[in-house]
Amino acid sequence: MNLRTCLMDSFHAAVETANPAHTVPRHLPNPAHVPGRMFVIGAGKASAAMALAVERSWPENKVLEGMVVTRYGYNQPTRRIEVVEAGHPVPDYNGMQAAQIILKQVKRLTKHDFLLCLFSGGGSSLLPLPPEGVTLADLQELTEQLLRCGASIQEINTIRKHLSCIQGGRLAAVCRAPVRALMISDVTGDDPAHIASGPCAPDPTRSSDALAILSRYQLNVPSSIRNRLIAGDRQQLNETPKPGASIFKHVENIVIASAHQSLAAARNYFQKQHFNTLILGDTVTGEAREVAKVFAAFIKEIRRYPDILKPPAALLSGGETTVTVKGNGSGGRNTEFLLSLLIELDGLDGVYALACDTDGIDGSEDNAGALITPDTLARAHKKEIQAGELLANNDAYRFFEQLGDLVITGPTYTNVNDYRAMLIV
Repeated sequence: MNLRTCLMDSFHAAVETANPAHTVPRHLPNPAHVPGRMFVIGAGKASAAMALAVERSWPENKVLEGMVVTRYGYNQPTRRIEVVEAGHPVPDYNGMQAAQIILKQVKRLTKHDFLLCLFSGGGSSLLPLPPEGVTLADLQELTEQLLRCGASIQEINTIRKHLSCIQGGRLAAVCRAPVRALMISDVTGDDPAHIASGPCAPDPTRSSDALAILSRYQLNVPSSIRNRLIAGDRQQLNETPKPGASIFKHVENIVIASAHQSLAAARNYFQKQHFNTLILGDTVTGEAREVAKVFAAFIKEIRRYPDILKPPAALLSGGETTVTVKGNGSGGRNTEFLLSLLIELDGLDGVYALACDTDGIDGSEDNAGALITPDTLARAHKKEIQAGELLANNDAYRFFEQLGDLVITGPTYTNVNDYRAMLIV
């Protein structure tokens, strides 16, 4: 059995389970129950693929129109739903212009229409619409700082929701039509309030929470942002709608794909390959290199005491780690996790591992992630590649690139967060 191929096949199984072509159609409303327009909006790396799935399932004789925003390069050949490409992870003008159009159109819907929302990971930055007094440039500067400080996605989205005219339940608040939001979850816990920053979900956080996060990470943000949050805290200025608000009586939020479902698909794959398989959780968070150390300790324990989980064994996990960027290298949380894991294992025999982002992009490079084999460290030494130095410089991408161990898939058109598989044979 080729274990590199085995790892890749398990990743493909995990991604395919979250394919919008499978997950979207069974959650659409009955066309007979939609007397007026079916208006579709969406944002995220999977939104164009979700829109295409809607088009292929919706009757040709029923009105269907709308607009979704996706990352550059993630377009799909839709006919009735317009797809706009915009900036991610840093928002840009294309996204803001699309957000303005979407908000305007949603306000025009009547109770006879139906609003179908398609959200997935990346939706927060792809649908930026700052409130009065805050500019797009301000949001861009804030985003750059948030991406480097090591904040969790929940913390980042708490801030975003209080600097948006759409997110944090505000889109649902202006809609008179029934609303159904279908979501492919890229956040630990699958909370609709944090998927794409919850445009149709009640928001339990407040401006004071956003201010506390800025303080926690000692961020030097534009004064317009800090002033806006301070005003929201002191005066409850345009606070987001909260749980229990009457505006959510006509709103459904449905998670149609999640990390747990994808891990279960990978587990089924490995069991068919006769691996003893254990899912370590779909909510793994923390600093990538530190999480790797914990997993390395678990692997060493299994190697030393095989009665814990008899090899051949497969350990699976999902979630979203973070990286506090201190160097000037390139890479993402999955390659950083793997490089740290490799160093901690220190050439331990019979261990293979893969870590990839299910959207096909790890960080801002062209790879989904990477993989390691028992001889990876030896091959690096032979080429005089200094693993420790590259990790210290947040340069994991270059480490795996030089060894030919990057995983490059291109866009997968879905996103259920990170996928990690570790094999012990």
